[in-house]
Amino acid sequence: MIDPHTLLIFAAACFALCITPGPDMILVAARSAAQGRGAGLVTYLGVAAGAMFHALLLALGLSKLFLAVPYAYDLVRYLGAAYLLFLAWQTITTQSDPAAPKAHRRALWVVFRQGFFSNVLNPKVALFFLALFPQFLDPTSGSVVTQVFVLACVLQVVGLLVNGTVVWLAGGARQMWLSGGSFTRWSRYFLGAVFGGLAARLIFDNQR
Repeated sequence: MIDPHTLLIFAAACFALCITPGPDMILVAARSAAQGRGAGLVTYLGVAAGAMFHALLLALGLSKLFLAVPYAYDLVRYLGAAYLLFLAWQTITTQSDPAAPKAHRRALWVVFRQGFFSNVLNPKVALFFLALFPQFLDPTSGSVVTQVFVLACVLQVVGLLVNGTVVWLAGGARQMWLSGGSFTRWSRYFLGAVFGGLAARLIFDNQR
């Protein structure tokens, strides 16, 4: 098992990475500002589930596929960009408020799913796991698969603390904007623009 000192160093590294604004934080903040803290938190839970999926790929050794087969990396990257563009179009053109009580449970599932796939279809996340995790793994200390998931859980705890703060702050900003009658419409445009920007980032930022 991983010793506590190594876990502490890993947690510090995760904190430094989590407080650096990235696609996941931008998506969580935008969702919180547009649709409230509940939607922002569920978005993060979807992102976290996606990260655990990447941890599973790392444990199975599949993450190395992106290094061995460059076309696999590009394929996932473009699929992710296409998915984000679809979300941008869907968000802007919808006429209903996803946070309305009428379809609250369905809306939260959709929000979770969007957070999950936006993370899973970002190959840079897989490369991040591949670059960071092996530095803290010790094959002589037990099952590597177990160690991977222990590290992934530490990452999720740190990520929840950081992104939970983002959700709280961005959701608070939303409360100040609610007085405007056109808030719902403009929040859709804002969130759609965020999805479009994240898609463009995947398309044009091909450095690994």
